[in-house]
Amino acid sequence: MHVIYGGTFDPIHHGHLRLALEVSEALSVSRVHLVPSHIPPHKGVTGASSEQRLEMIRQAIAGDSVLTLDDREVRRAGASYTAETLRQLRAELGPERPLVMVVGTDAFSSFDLWREWQAIPGLAHIVVVRRPGADLPVGSEAARLMAARRTESVSDLQVQPSGRVLELEPPLLDISATGIRQRVAEGRSTRYLTPDTVCQYIEAGGLYGARSARE
Repeated sequence: MHVIYGGTFDPIHHGHLRLALEVSEALSVSRVHLVPSHIPPHKGVTGASSEQRLEMIRQAIAGDSVLTLDDREVRRAGASYTAETLRQLRAELGPERPLVMVVGTDAFSSFDLWREWQAIPGLAHIVVVRRPGADLPVGSEAARLMAARRTESVSDLQVQPSGRVLELEPPLLDISATGIRQRVAEGRSTRYLTPDTVCQYIEAGGLYGARSARE
């Protein structure tokens, strides 16, 4: 089973890292691939460049045997569309290997706004990570997709290449990249919110308005 966890990771933090490990244990997989977007179509400009975000991920997961970096969306350039990434992976993995994409409830709730969203279940399984207070809107396309394709069993993801939706509710760390960027801009500590190597990289590079760059 090939599992990808995409996002902006601006910056990557312990919430992202812990969630990826929780997913690896829940799905019984030995590897989770982090796929940072180059230009997120629904978020716009990022606070750090693509190369800076890649470097922060490299430093955050250095020496980790479970988490690995997949930089295909950055290398592809242009807006990062999930369907395009999944097609590329499906061509590499073949038609029979299970492919899984991980997404939070908040992002999944607007699934029908994604480019070519109807094609995605035919390319991969979807693991929806339930976030507190982010229920799917009643009657939404996301809710209908969940109802039609829902499974409660990880084994269903293991024996089919795509097409099922599994909801997970792992313990989540209440950390946000937005909050980290704000703390950096205000000159406040981000230690223990993100790995020390990432904190040091942000400070050294003056990212997100880090004060060391202005003094």
